[in-house]
Amino acid sequence: MPVPSAEFKKALKRLTDKEKEALLLRAARRDAELYDTLSFELLPDVTVETVYEQASDRIHELFAVGATGRLLNRSLTKALSKATKEVTRARRITKDKRLEVDLNLYMLRHIFSNYTGQFESPFAGFYTATARLAARTTTLVQANLHEDLWMEYKADLDSFLQQLRARSKSHSLRFELPHELALPE
Repeated sequence: MPVPSAEFKKALKRLTDKEKEALLLRAARRDAELYDTLSFELLPDVTVETVYEQASDRIHELFAVGATGRLLNRSLTKALSKATKEVTRARRITKDKRLEVDLNLYMLRHIFSNYTGQFESPFAGFYTATARLAARTTTLVQANLHEDLWMEYKADLDSFLQQLRARSKSHSLRFELPHELALPE
């Protein structure tokens, strides 16, 4: 992403309000994420909760539409990848790290309630992607959220990690899967 130069900033200051408005509207029409970011920052009815609802609906749709076909494991891996990009997009729009954790947990709950049978597939892609998501979510909670919030996420994360470790494929992972969410002492 380019960094605005000093000349660019000076030229922007010389524009009239009407020209700035036209430029901003044109940019928002071309970039959907910019439009969503501006809507979040400018409109009072677009809140973190509405962004969460929209993102969770898209994630649910990705799994509903994407989890079909002959190679279900591969389809689920692609759906998980797209859903992860949706979570990243929501975080960039709101700059809220708790939203990212909540959406990751939404994905994990959806996976563990609907698709755990695919963990035993001969193809390890979906299991590995899910394990990475669980490990990343655990790291996000510990690194970015206040310690008082850890208790809110501990039961779910520990359950997911325990279920992943119980699978035979957990020994073949190329990264270390945490045992549990470590609470501060």
